[in-house]
Amino acid sequence: MASLDAQLEIIKRGCDELLIETELRDRLKSGRPLRVKAGFDPTAPDLHLGHTVLINKLRQLQDLGHHILFLIGDFTGMIGDPTGKNTTRPPLTREEVAQNAHTYTDQVFKILDRDRTEVVFNSSWMDRMGAADMIRLAATHTVARMLERDDFSKRYKGNQPIAIHEFLYPLVQGYDSVVLKCDIELGGSDQKFNLLMGRELQKHFGQPPQCILTMPLLEGLDGVNKMSKSLGNYVGINESPAEIFGKLMSVSDELMWRYIELLSFEPPETIRKWKQEVAQGRNPRDIKVALAQEMVARFHGKAAAEAALADFEARFRQGEVPENIPEVNLSPDGDGLPIAQVLKQTGLTASTSEALRMIEQGGVKLNGEKVSDKALRLGKGEPFVLQVGKRKFVRVTIV
Repeated sequence: MASLDAQLEIIKRGCDELLIETELRDRLKSGRPLRVKAGFDPTAPDLHLGHTVLINKLRQLQDLGHHILFLIGDFTGMIGDPTGKNTTRPPLTREEVAQNAHTYTDQVFKILDRDRTEVVFNSSWMDRMGAADMIRLAATHTVARMLERDDFSKRYKGNQPIAIHEFLYPLVQGYDSVVLKCDIELGGSDQKFNLLMGRELQKHFGQPPQCILTMPLLEGLDGVNKMSKSLGNYVGINESPAEIFGKLMSVSDELMWRYIELLSFEPPETIRKWKQEVAQGRNPRDIKVALAQEMVARFHGKAAAEAALADFEARFRQGEVPENIPEVNLSPDGDGLPIAQVLKQTGLTASTSEALRMIEQGGVKLNGEKVSDKALRLGKGEPFVLQVGKRKFVRVTIV
């Protein structure tokens, strides 16, 4: 097993927050495999790279020798957690949850080692809990404590309804940690309240409180909004090798490092070396190719990654626009948007000043034609293809 400091470097890589590091150090010093839990409500059957940030961290912990508890929230999925939303989320039926869970596990085992992962369903203990047990669990926390959760607080202050069953969600998630005797629980940065609930309930039931590791929400291809299918800025893990490769090659040089930090399994020393080489003049495209190949190989195999690279390079040698490029919808307040704003919002440039500079240098094309007018406004209507440099493409529709 890796040294304590080496383990902590891997565990903390890319994370938002680790609570509490001194407690985790003490547990790691014991030398025993830690029980690491992450819960997933199977609310949607198809995963994109944003979903895999948490699963990647589980794999890193698994490779360090720790015991992974992959919890399918088939019970909590029927409650519906409104985290990040200002309305009650419609609960799923048991049949919908079961169907999504099956598809979900098929996909996550492209990352996790199936033989070293314990898959658990919280219905296996929650279905046995009676009404009296649930009341005793609910009695451990007050309404005031629940209203400390950001989305509940906003809805309460805004006179928006909060259903009683929604208060049960964090309690059940916390109780899962009690049942599983977790040492660490992972979750998105928007899950912090629920994760802390696990610590409090473990204390209540006489267990050592779990440590908490929160992971950030991954930006989409536009570099601005959270990766989302509804925004069209996503990379789906079941997409074709060519689609995955082409989309990742389209990300900005700045966003590339963010993706590497949260998605790549390359060791930290390799990434530090890459950053030094780019600072000294190496083309960031080379690093982007390595990332794209790693992602395609993870979900489709090494041969598919090599074929995707060959296809990508062949198209660009011929000066063709790739078939599978990111698609982004933009919704302006008025009738259109200045081209510099479009370039920034789609992630083709990091800023409007960079966009204007690229136009001055002749590095921007609209539907294959070089753009020279920095004041050009793009209006609503048919989609158009924007290109920056030789390799960055986005298909944009202003709606």
